[in-house]
Amino acid sequence: MASDENPPLRRGPGGDKKPTINDVARLAGVSKKTVSRVINQSPFVKEETRENINRIIAEIGFSPDPQARGLAFRRSFLIGLAYDNPNPQYVVNMQLGMLDGMRGSGYELVVHPCNRSNPTFIADFRRFIERQRLAGVVLTPSASEDDRVKAVLHEVGTPYIRIASVPVDDAAHMIISNDRVGGRAAARHLAELGHTVIGFISGPTSFRSSQERRGGFEDELKARGLDLADEYVMHGAYTFETGVSCAAELLKRTPRPTAIFAANDEMAAGALHAVVRAGLKCPDDVSIVGYDDFQIASSVWPPLTTVRTPTRETGRMAAEKLIALASAGAEPPQQAAYETSPALVVRESTGPARR
Repeated sequence: MASDENPPLRRGPGGDKKPTINDVARLAGVSKKTVSRVINQSPFVKEETRENINRIIAEIGFSPDPQARGLAFRRSFLIGLAYDNPNPQYVVNMQLGMLDGMRGSGYELVVHPCNRSNPTFIADFRRFIERQRLAGVVLTPSASEDDRVKAVLHEVGTPYIRIASVPVDDAAHMIISNDRVGGRAAARHLAELGHTVIGFISGPTSFRSSQERRGGFEDELKARGLDLADEYVMHGAYTFETGVSCAAELLKRTPRPTAIFAANDEMAAGALHAVVRAGLKCPDDVSIVGYDDFQIASSVWPPLTTVRTPTRETGRMAAEKLIALASAGAEPPQQAAYETSPALVVRESTGPARR
């Protein structure tokens, strides 16, 4: 006779009736939601529970009905990545990281480039979410910083993760990149090398990352008795071309800056180009610091001193955090905000200030 702990396995309530997900849940002693997670290969189920459920499914011959499955979830098994970033290496690294985090989960990745300055930005974003019936979406800067996007996601009921320099949402929806810390690290390095006349090339002012990197840079300089004068600040667009043009203007200043901090590696590489074109040497005449530590930082000459941000790791964390939210359904877990820490990588593009 079977014990209460191990109820008998059978093909269905009536013997010849097709087994249902409720039968699997009853025989396994778990909720229907847990069975659904196992069927959909969610990683958030204990291995012992997963093996028991799969054994029961095999023994009673249960087969999920695709139509019923779709109705139950009312979503596809697609996770979206929405980005508004002109740096292709950032997007590639973020995708690779998300794919790392999604491996074995049963979810697939779909991407949506967007442009916040476009008047149809929000309407296009809503269509993307609704047309794909996304299980969830990861938002990168600067789209992640727009509260209109958050409003759409709440209205549609789509789980989401926002990646940003500072907290802009509840902890359960946040990954914080702490860009202000990275800006301080760049200023500390240049100040310790003896630089006092320093230029800065910012990213777009609409990006919070650009504001935070400049804020941290200025905070650290002030703490060391130094100032970032307005005439030594140029506004770029996170592109190589703007790095060239902005650095060229900075090199015309009197006195000429002995160091330039560019708010991303693309602009820092452009600044290197401008230094060479002006007949100067890096770092003998001008030291240059970038931000991100993407492939270009170690490909140019001299290799860039830069602030490393773990973009691929951030993508992995975002995917795993999002899958946890999507799998929780109406009962999202109480999660702390994930945070990453930028760190300075010193290479040959910086040296002591020339006296």
